Amino acid sequence: MASNSKNDVMEKIVSLAKRKGFVFQSSEIYGGLNGCYDYGPLGVELLRNIKEAWWKEMTLREDIEGLDASILMHPKTWEASGHVENFTDPMVDCKKCKSRYRVDILAEQISKKNLSKIVKAIAPALYEAAKDNADLKSILSVDGDTSEEYITTLSKKADDEIFSMQVINFALITPALASLALKEIVCPNCGTKGEFTEARQFNLMFKTFIGPLEESSNAIFIRPETAQGIYLNFLNVRESARQKLPFGIAQIGKAFRNEINTKNFLFRTREFEQMEMQFFVKPGDDEKWFDYWKEIRYNWFIRYGLKKEKMKFLLPDKLAHYAKAAADIEYEFPFGWGEIEGIHNRTDFDLKRHTEFSGKKMEYYDEQTKERFIPYVIETSAGASRSFLAFLVDAYEEQELKKENSDGTTSSEIRVVMHLHPALAPIKAAVFPLVNRDGMPELAHKITADLRKNFNVFYDESGAVGRRYRRQDENGTPYCITVDTQTLEDNTVTIRDRDTMEQIRLPIDQIRNFLMDKVLI
Repeated sequence: MASNSKNDVMEKIVSLAKRKGFVFQSSEIYGGLNGCYDYGPLGVELLRNIKEAWWKEMTLREDIEGLDASILMHPKTWEASGHVENFTDPMVDCKKCKSRYRVDILAEQISKKNLSKIVKAIAPALYEAAKDNADLKSILSVDGDTSEEYITTLSKKADDEIFSMQVINFALITPALASLALKEIVCPNCGTKGEFTEARQFNLMFKTFIGPLEESSNAIFIRPETAQGIYLNFLNVRESARQKLPFGIAQIGKAFRNEINTKNFLFRTREFEQMEMQFFVKPGDDEKWFDYWKEIRYNWFIRYGLKKEKMKFLLPDKLAHYAKAAADIEYEFPFGWGEIEGIHNRTDFDLKRHTEFSGKKMEYYDEQTKERFIPYVIETSAGASRSFLAFLVDAYEEQELKKENSDGTTSSEIRVVMHLHPALAPIKAAVFPLVNRDGMPELAHKITADLRKNFNVFYDESGAVGRRYRRQDENGTPYCITVDTQTLEDNTVTIRDRDTMEQIRLPIDQIRNFLMDKVLI
């Protein structure tokens, strides 16, 4: 593979995504809309295939039902869920260049050397704050009989990058410490030190109005996640589907978050799709099912092509307000590790809260034990958009191919290949006539029309066959079918494999079954 820096690789993938029709910038002719993207002809097929693979995995079983809940829900939903109270991020603005940052993102952009400097600079303030703050004291975990000893030990620990990042993240969301920490931080955009506004809370939910008047009484939120629609329909689904615990409800749908800073292409956007499943279990069985779904979801990504060495589980240092346990499946993107799915033990938090706010009991009656209880919930929450990006990145490869020239010299060319799993590939096969004569185009068109009854197939007769192969390699098309002179003699075609470039001959009437075995989800 040709050598590239990680930044170069990401730039090439973004360029290929536009050039080949995977992803376009939204509203590009007007200069684009930050954090919003459109999926092109190949992109919409890849995204649809990812969602279809997830849907079949999650719902073609006896204990999970499907749902498609409304994007707009009663405002009380978001009070009960905690989003009105907790779904905020502190943000700051650079006074010099007016750039806006989430404080956790700002902390991520500090160099390792400066992390240590900042902690040492605010060490005396950390010592004082830790006297009355148990959380900070736990993070610092420093002993000392005097303030001087304490600060000295703290300054030594500041050389540890992970420790310093935890301390600074905490300091930036603590009013008594934030202003001191911000004085030591350099703006990533303009390089000015310590010229930030005070941190203030920013709600990530989009607000709109129902009805003709934009009055506060008509205000509602556009959902920032799909899970709450599942909780609101727990009783409806259980009763209509006659399900018994344990059982789950799965949903794929759009969510919207008013992100302060979008970044890294599709990784953090304002409009995205989630693939979520909430699995309702009896209290006491939750840990068993949490471990079960961790394994199931990790293996799903492996099965559809992500490399094991590029994946890991991350156990968050700090749990969300609703969680008893959490495990994030992370993928190593060119820009670093990032979450593609979260598995959470949400206990009975959500159903209890909706019981409290709605007055409707979200209980389950166990006919065997004669017990009534509120179920615990194990959540699997994957980003369809982030999964799309992970599969796109993982599939990308540049190969250097050597070839003999007519004068006896050798030269090389770069072959770009998208090694997408055949089940996810936007185009399943491409059909070529070797030349545009002798009845080959007509036969190739007939094969294409026949295969299109079951598969997304592309017909191409433009340019040399080698060039056509390269175009399909970039599209991620797993198989190319060529009608040639021998086809006219014995009704066989050449089928070329994208990954190995090996070719086999197969009778025309066997092509459909061949593709059925290889590419169907």
